[in-house]
Amino acid sequence: MSRIVEAIGKLEAILDGNVCFSRREGLQEVLNLPKEEQASSKGFHIEKMIPPSSKRIGVVVHGPEIIDSGGAVQLIDHLKQMGRVNAVLGGTMGRVAVIDADLEGIITINTRRRPSISIRDMAADSDIVIILNQAKSRETGLAFGTMVARLAGIDKPLIQIDCGGRFVADLTLGHEASDSENLNEEGLAVAASLAADLGLDLLRPRPRDCTLIQGDTVRRIMTGVIPGEVISVNGMVIGRAIGAEVEVKACGGRIVALKGAEPKAHGLEKLSRVDLENAIIRSGSIRRSTARPRIKGARGEGAAFIDHCAEDAFEAAGGAAVALTVGDDTTAIAGDILARLGIAVVGIVDGDADHLAQSLTILPGSIIIRVRPGYDDIIGRRAREEIFRGEDRISISALDLADRVADLAGELLLEREEVRSDLA
Repeated sequence: MSRIVEAIGKLEAILDGNVCFSRREGLQEVLNLPKEEQASSKGFHIEKMIPPSSKRIGVVVHGPEIIDSGGAVQLIDHLKQMGRVNAVLGGTMGRVAVIDADLEGIITINTRRRPSISIRDMAADSDIVIILNQAKSRETGLAFGTMVARLAGIDKPLIQIDCGGRFVADLTLGHEASDSENLNEEGLAVAASLAADLGLDLLRPRPRDCTLIQGDTVRRIMTGVIPGEVISVNGMVIGRAIGAEVEVKACGGRIVALKGAEPKAHGLEKLSRVDLENAIIRSGSIRRSTARPRIKGARGEGAAFIDHCAEDAFEAAGGAAVALTVGDDTTAIAGDILARLGIAVVGIVDGDADHLAQSLTILPGSIIIRVRPGYDDIIGRRAREEIFRGEDRISISALDLADRVADLAGELLLEREEVRSDLA
């Protein structure tokens, strides 16, 4: 296995060099072979071939881990034996992983959609929809699968392949809720066949309602949480887990209680109002796996403003030359995302990072403006009002933008640092 890892490293180094475009595709195919072998040794194996058919298979890939491990491309290739496969991505950091793995031609990443919406979209033109993911545990994998199945509510067979929890689950319409016996039988038959082929356990879970609504009060329950993990709502850290189950409660759009976690007051203050029923709630890192970043050349112009919504960076800053980011984690995550697009950041930080992700990179030429603790949001609001004039985009260079932010900070400025090499 060590020689496989060595080979992957050497091939990635060649791809990072000045390899002409005509040779990149062939080299990437060669690189994918040892990655697939590595994924097979780490997670699953394929015992036999599925007889080919003309079925239309919609695949929703969720999370970066299944991509970074090489599992996504291996499973997609395997599913092609069943019929015509159309694969799309769900989630932001997964988009980064797809770019790193050079899989844009296999997994569509054009738009950011929740997994349940992607499943619903796929169902219109698919006979079967399959979710591919790699959860940190079986419990969290099942919780994710049953939740998105309930939200999607499609009338097609829905299967989940989780290489982290090592199972294949039939999520077809909650079984007892379906009016079609044939539909239920087909979903179970496909799941059973895939489980046998991949050497994974076959499960048929019954969904647990983890979203409880009574009037204007909403409660969201998370299971399988590891004590010490940060709890985030829409990318904003609101606490740190102290138990395996965490409950977030909101009344009238404001979070009023947090069970199973120590609250982070500053994060709760920033998250003034939230649609908790539809919010994205996570525990732990948003990207647990690592991969060599693939950086694209810059072609944009002007500056975009990103304030505590790092996961919207693709849409918020696409086509820009630079993005002004507010907050430590926002700067780190947005910087990592935008580096793939060749977009630098001017980040306003104060040193209170919660480390929502690991092994991040940032584009050389980015500039970090470090201010006194607790003042990054204040300087960010002033920059929004006085530099951007309330707009999302303005015409300004990265250097001029950094100069103006530093001037706004005045005596609150502690340090100004230009990134001259990759900080990953």
